[in-house]
Amino acid sequence: MNILLTVILAIQMVAALGMIGLILVQHGKGADMGAAFGSGASGSLFGSSGSANFLSRATGILAAVFFVTSLTLAYVASNKPKTTGSVMQETVQSPTVSGPAAAGVEAPVVPADAASKAKDIPK
Repeated sequence: MNILLTVILAIQMVAALGMIGLILVQHGKGADMGAAFGSGASGSLFGSSGSANFLSRATGILAAVFFVTSLTLAYVASNKPKTTGSVMQETVQSPTVSGPAAAGVEAPVVPADAASKAKDIPK
């Protein structure tokens, strides 16, 4: 299960870095207006309109991969096996007498009601 979690997390990191790179490479909507007046932005690697379609689709695919991996990581994290028992079972313990009983001094008497109250704690 730990290897699967690591693989999903690595895929999510690659998708996030890819999305960041693709978003930074894309031109804004206002860049087309400058290309009409001869600024040279239309002569890109993928042509005048091909870059917008390719980069937009690649960004959309990476966004979908990021979304799916995020949901998968949330599902895996919420379905971890729970430990058996209660937190209160570990903390509620009967008092131990160590010092006064060893020295010959009489230990205080614990009433029977106090011992039964520890059992009344809901589990």
